[in-house]
Amino acid sequence: MNKLDDLIKEALSEEERGMLRHTQELGWFELGRSQFRGKLGWVTWAIMITQGLMFLIGLWCAWNCYVATDVLPALKWGLTAAVLIIVSASLKFSLMPQMQADRVLRELKRVELMIAHSKT
Repeated sequence: MNKLDDLIKEALSEEERGMLRHTQELGWFELGRSQFRGKLGWVTWAIMITQGLMFLIGLWCAWNCYVATDVLPALKWGLTAAVLIIVSASLKFSLMPQMQADRVLRELKRVELMIAHSKT
């Protein structure tokens, strides 16, 4: 695949190379960071802030469950902690489909560029 990428880069004009740079495959962390930019970046920020707050409050509730001396308060704190931590994990995992969609769109743009160049 790298040899094909090199051949494509050699055959492209400077403008097309600039377009190709935006279609390079990103690593996992770069793809995650890219979710914070663009038209829907604010949604990612809102989800991550909410997720972070829920996780921290869940940890605080778990600590209160751990130090509780009676059964009923421990149960209340423990259930609250479990729900908050599970919901915070679900919020974080809700970003995975968007990351996968971005990967597919990036590869589709790359294929479109290859097709457009092969026609010339």
